[in-house]
Amino acid sequence: MKGAAVSLILLTMTFTESCASREKRPVDIQLTDGTYGHFLNSTQVFSPDDQWIVYDTRNDDGAIGKTSSIEMVHVHTKEIRVLYTTQHQTDFGPGVGAATYSPVAPRVLFIHGIRNASESKPYGMTRRTGVAVDTDNPGIPVFMDARDIRPPYTPGALRGGTHAYSWSADGEWICFTYNDDVIAQRAGTDPDVKDLRTIAVMAPGRVTVAEDTSLENNSGEKFSVVVAAVTENPVPGSDEIDKAFDEGWVGKNGYQASNGQRQSRAVAFQGNVRNGHNATETQIFIADIPDNVTIAVPGKPLEGTETTRPNVPEGCRQRRLTFIEGGISGPRHWLKSLADGSLILFLHKDEKGITQVYGVSPLGGNIRQVTFNDFSVQGTINISPDDQFVSYVADESVFITDIAEGISRRLTVRNEMERPEGAVVWSNNGKMLAYNRRVNGYYQLFLLHM
Repeated sequence: MKGAAVSLILLTMTFTESCASREKRPVDIQLTDGTYGHFLNSTQVFSPDDQWIVYDTRNDDGAIGKTSSIEMVHVHTKEIRVLYTTQHQTDFGPGVGAATYSPVAPRVLFIHGIRNASESKPYGMTRRTGVAVDTDNPGIPVFMDARDIRPPYTPGALRGGTHAYSWSADGEWICFTYNDDVIAQRAGTDPDVKDLRTIAVMAPGRVTVAEDTSLENNSGEKFSVVVAAVTENPVPGSDEIDKAFDEGWVGKNGYQASNGQRQSRAVAFQGNVRNGHNATETQIFIADIPDNVTIAVPGKPLEGTETTRPNVPEGCRQRRLTFIEGGISGPRHWLKSLADGSLILFLHKDEKGITQVYGVSPLGGNIRQVTFNDFSVQGTINISPDDQFVSYVADESVFITDIAEGISRRLTVRNEMERPEGAVVWSNNGKMLAYNRRVNGYYQLFLLHM
């Protein structure tokens, strides 16, 4: 891959439409053509051996609750295999979506709505859980995060809806966003209580919950805890937040702390603060996570109570990394980090109002601009396995930018009618990029061979 990467740099130049059209572009192959959606998750969609790509079958980004199937397609033969199909699917749920492949095992993880979904209890932010399927045993659900919404609650189980999963590099931990159903129910009757999104992780360790016929609760293969603290009323000008979201692991093995020691596990996330004028703005935060997340802070149970939300474990430290005036801005995206954890990438508008890729150290400090395009990044970002390039959609095309040099390359012809949408995801060997286009009204999967 290193030789190919060097060749890319030698061929790369600052783009205008005319020079872009003269560059030799990578081979672009359409993998799917069925008359239904083939929707890629924002990251981690390739099997560990790069032979398969996993996706869900929604044809609308917001339609997970109506979606019934998880599939995968072979990158060479274009064979499609159905991995999982919901039972008793209706427009109200349960629904599945946002499928991610383990980086080390033949296992796929995805959002699954609560199994008793109905018109009165539809799929929603507090009513979803993480389910995995082993690809050599399709159709058999493995519940990853335990769920327990009956008091007294269970340590290691959460009480609501988990979402948007990302595997750690070793495949042992998973980070995700979380909304608490117990607090959401209180918010419906108490105006002083709000359902606040936060960040949580799953760690090794099975959790057993007594199930019942309601299908609301389930045991899980992992021990789950929240790792970001949120509050209904952040103090203006402080680092308190009322929303934590769109996170990513920092490094394959954390990052080097200011004292020279290795912080082996951390998650970067976006947090909404109140500035000095009490206006909401989004900044970048980091949560340093202890190796043992099963120990509660005295008086603050991990599982929460009937009147309080779940709490972060002992040793979990939350820090603010950016102090950008007005906060970061741009389309929805998940934070991404270099493999050594030294730089966290995010989107923000430059002085001209153009959405660019920026980076910040996990230690904080000045931010660094990575892209210098004349047009905005249109969606989420991903970093190549060798840490050389960031991929994204911009100007109705697939682009990559050299992270060190800031030089961008257009990989696909600009196409307004069938423009790329969503994420551009690297294979594990860095030789392929997967992305979505709408063709005749349906999301289809495309593959770029680099």
